[in-house]
Amino acid sequence: MKAKQGAMDLGTAPVGRLVAKLAVPAVVAQVINLLYNLVDRMYVGSIEGIGTDALAGLGVVLPITLIVSAFSNLVGMGGMGGAPLASIFLGEKKREDAEKVFNAGLVLLVLFGVVLTAVVLFAGDSLIRLFGSPDSAFPYASEYLFVYGTGTIFVMLSLGLNPFITAQGFSFTSMATVAIGAVLNIGMDPLFIFAFGMGVKGAALATVLSQAVSAAWVTLFFFRRKSQFRFRPAFFRAAPRIVGRILLLGLSPFIMSVTESAIQIVFNVNLRLWSGGNSDYTAALTIMLSANQMVCMPLNGLGTGVQPLVSYNYGAGNSARIRKAIKLVAIIALCGSTSVWLLSILAPQVYGYMFSASDAVMALVRKYTPFFMMGTIFFFAQMTLQNVFVALNQAKISIFLACLRKVILLIPLCFLLPYAMGVDGVFFSEGIADIAAGVVTATTFFAMVPRILKKREAALAEEHNSV
Repeated sequence: MKAKQGAMDLGTAPVGRLVAKLAVPAVVAQVINLLYNLVDRMYVGSIEGIGTDALAGLGVVLPITLIVSAFSNLVGMGGMGGAPLASIFLGEKKREDAEKVFNAGLVLLVLFGVVLTAVVLFAGDSLIRLFGSPDSAFPYASEYLFVYGTGTIFVMLSLGLNPFITAQGFSFTSMATVAIGAVLNIGMDPLFIFAFGMGVKGAALATVLSQAVSAAWVTLFFFRRKSQFRFRPAFFRAAPRIVGRILLLGLSPFIMSVTESAIQIVFNVNLRLWSGGNSDYTAALTIMLSANQMVCMPLNGLGTGVQPLVSYNYGAGNSARIRKAIKLVAIIALCGSTSVWLLSILAPQVYGYMFSASDAVMALVRKYTPFFMMGTIFFFAQMTLQNVFVALNQAKISIFLACLRKVILLIPLCFLLPYAMGVDGVFFSEGIADIAAGVVTATTFFAMVPRILKKREAALAEEHNSV
């Protein structure tokens, strides 16, 4: 009964309190998850003698790890995919349908995990070369990716199932999933890298073991009495209609992750071409992409954190609560994106110090970060408000906006600008695309959401009158 009451609170508790209860743990979880990505690079960048090449190697591997995460996005990461659909069903009082979504998501995660493990282990080196690795960085990229690939299934389960905990209103438990793994990773990294002398392999092993513990934690939650979702073999063979709805709703975050991977591949390939294979540029780009993640992931956490609140009330037809939540979240996101934007413009060297950048790499970070990050002020729309579209079951709009920034704008600019600006054009392309896409996303959001809510109210009123 307690679990049910936790779900009902999404429709009755004060909106501000719920935003804090849901969003704060989600943001903290994303910050902790960010450490998963950053700590390896920080430690690896400080390995004496090979730090720059090792950091460049991890920068080349990053797009591949993002593709793995993208498939967990497709099913449910961060409240996307199946999780908001389950929340909507809970809001409609259709618990069995919500459980069918959960079990279908589990099967999809396992299938994706098996296939991706095989691809990473058997085609990893070919992918590294294809994705623009400098020759000096290749050995380190290869070592890291092979070890990381052995733990792919753990990544899928920990990232893909955790949103189904958040969907029930247990945001602090969801945060703990990420925190446990991150703390272990931070502790094991220096042990394996330096104390055991494993270098880059040690960084990957620490990540795999940490994800394994997170996967065990999140799996055990669904055996607890308070969980509204259970592993039910009878629901493993889900109807194609349910699988289709999961994949359609998860397509937007999947595209966001895959295109994030694609643009990093495009960056690496163009840097290798226009810098003559200089690994300093790849290392500097890795630092700037890491800085970009520092604003993207918390803002993404803010948007995904409030998704259960928005989805539940969308299912229940309570537009007033949705409007209050959106207003509050938009203000918080704008303050956050503005703060990082100012830091990137005024003190870009901070990022170089974080990753123990060499003098040559630091010079590149100082020069290009203000231009690379000049569009981050608009991430309040791109990262936070776009996730609200997913929560409102607006897959088509969200897919378009996910494609706009990277596929329509950034990738073409990254190829074209270097012909006019040389290697500078690679770094300028990010900032220009972010500004343009942010303006379009914000305009679309504030124009479309009132119409979406009115349409939902009308549909529910018609349904009520027909009963």
